[in-house]
Amino acid sequence: MLLTEYEGKQRLREYGIAIPEGLLISKPEQIHRWKGDFPVAIKAQVASGGRGKAGGVLRAENASQLLTQAQTLLTMEFSGEKPRSLLVEPWIPHEREIYLALTIDVTAGGYVIVYSPQGGVEVENQQPVQYSFGAPRAFRAQALREILAPVESDGSLRERIITFARRLLYLATAIDAITVEINPLIVLSNGHLLALDAKIVRDEAAAFRHADLSAAIKTSRKREPRAMAQALAGNLMMVWLEGEIGLISGGAGMTMAAMDMIADEGAQAACFLDCSSNPTPAGYSLAFKILDAEPQVKAILFSIFGGGTHIDRVARTLHDILKKRRSKKPVVIRMNGTGRFEADAFMQSVGLTNHPTLEAAVTEVVTLASSV
Repeated sequence: MLLTEYEGKQRLREYGIAIPEGLLISKPEQIHRWKGDFPVAIKAQVASGGRGKAGGVLRAENASQLLTQAQTLLTMEFSGEKPRSLLVEPWIPHEREIYLALTIDVTAGGYVIVYSPQGGVEVENQQPVQYSFGAPRAFRAQALREILAPVESDGSLRERIITFARRLLYLATAIDAITVEINPLIVLSNGHLLALDAKIVRDEAAAFRHADLSAAIKTSRKREPRAMAQALAGNLMMVWLEGEIGLISGGAGMTMAAMDMIADEGAQAACFLDCSSNPTPAGYSLAFKILDAEPQVKAILFSIFGGGTHIDRVARTLHDILKKRRSKKPVVIRMNGTGRFEADAFMQSVGLTNHPTLEAAVTEVVTLASSV
């Protein structure tokens, strides 16, 4: 579960990491509560990434502009979510922006510290250094010090980073976080560090250990957009995107591969919709129901690879669904795996086409979507 920036910063503060003094508001008229100086940053509080590039962080030079910016942000959507609150903070001058995060590294069997001497919205263009140590008890300051030395020449700053990294570890283990990220972590003129942003993702599977996490999950599920709520209720894994091609797939890897191919064709997927957790007639039927109801979806790609799931059975289920379906949105099919030849024969007998390759299917669905 991804916390909002404000929630994440409160967690950081509890573990000795400095944050700006800010004001949380839910209505534009509450900006009169801001008693600090200008300029300020006003930030949409949403549980989704990419907020900065999407215009979710604005600068206000005075109270009048702050009111206008607040009104604007509360009408915007970020990955399908409207902000329920806004965070107002002073616009803080600083010497540098750096990046510091702790996340799970499956290859190390536990945690990894990630550091870049340059942070901000373009951090993905940097080449960070990593300290993989696995279990919390295996963290060693000296090992991290040696990794930081080639990229961070300021010795005093290195020591502060090591202290912050240890605090991130304490925080992550205490609340079962799989990611704790500060970007940017700014360096002030006096050398002190301040977290300008916070991204914390908690492990929902650990909710049985945390009453607050369990309650937050229940609340967030109630606030999910309708399509997301339907998917969750049907045990489908779904992330809503901004494209025009609905994607129904099986397995996260296959779904990502199809999304990449769609992007290579110059289009964009409308969703990440993985049915592998519910590969049943009810699961596939719900997937079509969700995508048929969304006006932004112009065409649907049904891409399934069946190992344990028999493709010939999926073909019969798909035929039943399409017979009952009222939507006229075109559907392109690519299925492979166990029972493929039986599936091909059946589909041919009922007038359906199973494309020989995923590449061919993607090319057709992109063409169909662009012609709608």
